[in-house]
Amino acid sequence: MLVVLYLPFLVDYIARLILAEHRVRWFFRHLIGFVVVVVPLMGPLLLLRLVALVGALQRAVGDAVRGRVAVYTAFTAVLLVYASSLAVLQVERPASGANIKNFGDAVWWAISTITTVGYGDLYPVTVAGRIVAALLMIGGISMVGAITATIASWIVQRVAAEDSAQQAATVEHIESLQAEVSRLADLVSAQARREEAVR
Repeated sequence: MLVVLYLPFLVDYIARLILAEHRVRWFFRHLIGFVVVVVPLMGPLLLLRLVALVGALQRAVGDAVRGRVAVYTAFTAVLLVYASSLAVLQVERPASGANIKNFGDAVWWAISTITTVGYGDLYPVTVAGRIVAALLMIGGISMVGAITATIASWIVQRVAAEDSAQQAATVEHIESLQAEVSRLADLVSAQARREEAVR
């Protein structure tokens, strides 16, 4: 089974190395891939590619704080689900009476736990598994709070911007009315002076 999972990494690495124009430079730029091919247990090192992806997404979203929070929250959620799935599978699989026995079940359990749905169909039976579950619940609630705060700050900023625009329009309207009143007052006083001069 592991050979079937390992084979695509090997074929992909060899094909990309053969197709590279400068093979030596490509080899040194892709050392993580080489380590994963030579030592298959180091497969999780491929997650380091996600760090570069987060940087690219951050540049695409821009330097807005809310954009950064959204990108980091999404990245953290994926990483938290993956890590807690592996952790709970590691401690639950050998336990007697455990119902989380494969990676698919572990991922399903982690997603339902982090979203605070918790169907109850899968649950940890070991102390270590319950500690992982508690940490995952705390992380899930923290992320929901961060997302809610981000959305709330965006709404408040939009409302404040519209309010400022309306206030600026109101101030401009008042100033134009004051200028009109002042002009009319000048006209009335000039008319009064002309009439007095005629007398």
